[in-house]
Amino acid sequence: MRDYAEAVRSFQHAGAVKAALHGELTALNACVECCDRHVGGNRDALVWLGSDGIARRYSFERLQAMASRFANVLRAQGVVEGDRVAGLLPRTPELLVTILATWRLGAVYQPLFTAFGPKALEHRLHQSQAKVLVTDQGNRAKLDEVADCPACITLNARPGEADFQQLLDAAASDCEPVMRSGDDPFLLMFTSGTTGPAKPLQVPLRAIVAFQGYMRDAIDLRPQDNFWNLADPGWAYGLYYAVTGPLSLGHATTFYDGPFSVESCTRVIDQLGITNLAGSPTAYRLLIAAGDGFSAPIKGRLRVVSSAGEPLNPEVIRWFADALGVTIHDHYGQTELGMVLCNHHGLAHPVHPGSAGFAIPGHRIVVLDEQGHELPAGQPGILAVDREQSPLCWFAGYQGSPTKAFVGKYYLSGDTVELNADGSISFVGRSDDVITTSGYRVGPFDVESALIEHPAVVEAAVVGKPDPERTELIKAFVVLADGFQGSAELEETLRQHVRQRLYAHAYPREIEFVAELPKTPSGKLQRFILRNQEIAKHTAQLATRASA
Repeated sequence: MRDYAEAVRSFQHAGAVKAALHGELTALNACVECCDRHVGGNRDALVWLGSDGIARRYSFERLQAMASRFANVLRAQGVVEGDRVAGLLPRTPELLVTILATWRLGAVYQPLFTAFGPKALEHRLHQSQAKVLVTDQGNRAKLDEVADCPACITLNARPGEADFQQLLDAAASDCEPVMRSGDDPFLLMFTSGTTGPAKPLQVPLRAIVAFQGYMRDAIDLRPQDNFWNLADPGWAYGLYYAVTGPLSLGHATTFYDGPFSVESCTRVIDQLGITNLAGSPTAYRLLIAAGDGFSAPIKGRLRVVSSAGEPLNPEVIRWFADALGVTIHDHYGQTELGMVLCNHHGLAHPVHPGSAGFAIPGHRIVVLDEQGHELPAGQPGILAVDREQSPLCWFAGYQGSPTKAFVGKYYLSGDTVELNADGSISFVGRSDDVITTSGYRVGPFDVESALIEHPAVVEAAVVGKPDPERTELIKAFVVLADGFQGSAELEETLRQHVRQRLYAHAYPREIEFVAELPKTPSGKLQRFILRNQEIAKHTAQLATRASA
């Protein structure tokens, strides 16, 4: 295992770029980097386990052929370099073909999570101005409620619709990849904020170098590993590190086309011989709750486990060591950054419970006070990236809007952390109103906007309430319109309203009807008062249980 300090000292950006990429920063194509360059030897690129329990393997050769054909399908729809192609698909081989085909044309892939409702889809599609949307029959109906929806290509399409397989079969087989520069985008992501709808950001092609660094040093992905990232490619961690990262290294990725459960997770690990696993603490807590039902069949099977999306609790670390005989490490990142702060599986350094770890080589991570001064060890402040001394930092700001997180040479993450004496950094908590629930980051503004669309709601404030299973659950404080009375039935109606219009995975699990909301004299909503109120209640409940 390489020494962490030596890896940081010896890091050279030019050398990292040369080692990571087949092309040059002046002539680059993501499909070439993640597929074409690895053709030869009939190596697996995708191991897909379908709902029928049968594993199907797709080589780089096969994906290259399918991506070339589907690129011609997209080109026939008018897609050219720089255009956006959106994907609203479950974890199927067609999802990967869509991504690679988009990249082959020099176009930009936009992920859409399949749990999004029409409102969330409409906002993202309008912002991106996607030229084509690829979906499946299970998600197609939601698009009927999306105004000005782009042209659709559908898996198992209804009569009269453009069908994915029919178009693929009829397309020409040759399609030369379109070269772009390292600063040109190949992904368009959206990230939740506190004061407005989800904001778009572009990921440039040079980010592939940083993605590989995480896979190599933090995940410790080795040629003999069978790798499974539980994250959905509709989100950054899945798209960056279940698709781009492993494929760019010539390593197979795993897709399981089914809901996550203890039974399904056990089956995938056992059937596919998974040795390297990545996921979120929420998923791991579900597995822990199953006890021997999960640990007995797979003990000794996993080599390393990685965790991202929310802080890793010490009890999870202990359980994986005791029950499974495997080391699980905590990793930190954001959609804007990728993963930048990790307890590395592939680099030797101290690992402390509760610490998010050390900066990935190629990044300088610091802790700032409110005046923007770097803090020494032992003082909590804002986690920030020194952009001038972080050659692998690729985030250039939000598309079409100011990036308030840029302050001088720093990017401010919005997370409160503390520097430790050995250079590692410990996570303290969010310093803004973004809610972390079950590994997802949810902007309160989106949920509040969906609630206010209901005729019963005049005003709404949404906060994260501490929860032992989900880290936080979404709680809404609602002011009702005249003529409406708070009731359990209305609570459920509002919950379903948000689920159907916005997110099936993130909705207010608790709703409290109030006469008014706390605001500043100028009328600005003060969510922190409500959030602190819920934290105080949670602390009091824990104290009561401890004394009982």
